[in-house]
Amino acid sequence: MNGMASLGKWLKLALLAGAAALTAVAPYQATAGSAKPMLERGKGEQCVEDTQFMRRNHMDLLKHHRDDTMRKGIRTTKHSLKGCIECHASTKTGSVAAGKDDFCASCHIYTAVKLDCWDCHATKPMKKPAAAANIPSAVSAGTGSNPLAPVQAGGKTQ
Repeated sequence: MNGMASLGKWLKLALLAGAAALTAVAPYQATAGSAKPMLERGKGEQCVEDTQFMRRNHMDLLKHHRDDTMRKGIRTTKHSLKGCIECHASTKTGSVAAGKDDFCASCHIYTAVKLDCWDCHATKPMKKPAAAANIPSAVSAGTGSNPLAPVQAGGKTQ
């Protein structure tokens, strides 16, 4: 009968642990039940990956792209942070993280995940440099060569 008593104690303990787990989850759900972020649609026709896939895996893609670029010297645009920023920057702020309603910031605030990308990267798309019209060239000086022209092997300009 001693075995039945210890089984009963274990069963009570298991039920108590289960009840404690359920009560611990309820307050979390109440605070997490706040309104989900409303995101502006990206500027492209479609994302580089499926929306659900990106929600779950965007950080892994960005880390992999970072490693390829920084450590291996491989530069592509498919999963680049720059591409994400250009597509998802807010029409109001021009940024993905300047305001609490911006694309990256809104989800990261909702999920309580710290954004550290912006310690090094800009939150707004960078404007492309103006054409070389403002830079005096050797052509206008009459030397016959343009210092901004691409150089072929052998030092000849294109």
